[in-house]
Amino acid sequence: MPVPKNEHEQSNNDTTDQLVDDIEQDSHEDEAKLESPEKNADSLEAQLEAAQEKATENWEQFLRAKAEMDNLRRRSVKDVENAHKFGMEKFVNELIPVIDSMALGLAAEDASAESLREGMELTKNMLDNMMEKLGIEEVDPLNDKFDPEKHQAMSMQPNAEVEPNTVIAVMQKGYLLNDRLIRPAMVMVSKAPE
Repeated sequence: MPVPKNEHEQSNNDTTDQLVDDIEQDSHEDEAKLESPEKNADSLEAQLEAAQEKATENWEQFLRAKAEMDNLRRRSVKDVENAHKFGMEKFVNELIPVIDSMALGLAAEDASAESLREGMELTKNMLDNMMEKLGIEEVDPLNDKFDPEKHQAMSMQPNAEVEPNTVIAVMQKGYLLNDRLIRPAMVMVSKAPE
């Protein structure tokens, strides 16, 4: 009757048996290779052809990607050039009707002062609409707190009627383009009386 083995011995025997089986299988494969060198050479040639095809395929993919990148670079350069050339197009399209309106006003020979004023008001409204469409905002800070980010103080004047640092007069309006200051408003600011 066989003596029962403990689990550790059984595991070692299984591992040893597996190693012996692997060695025998490897030796059979080596013998098969030795038995047919022509088969082995054919296999190597097939592998070489497959590797060459793969290399050619990869080279063609590389060339296509390089050409695509070159085209993209050229397109980007052209887009930047066009943006510089025609970036003012929207502005010009909005400005042309204003210029036409001014030309019509100047062409009127027998215009009264009242009709000229009315024409100037219409032209000013056209300009205001144009500026709004282009994202240009007027800064008119009369009676607002002085803001050094948007206002430029030209002088300070004592004034008891308003709080100190309040804009009491605007000499020149300021302008923002899409919330970016283009020109600060030139203002007179109040200070406490002495």
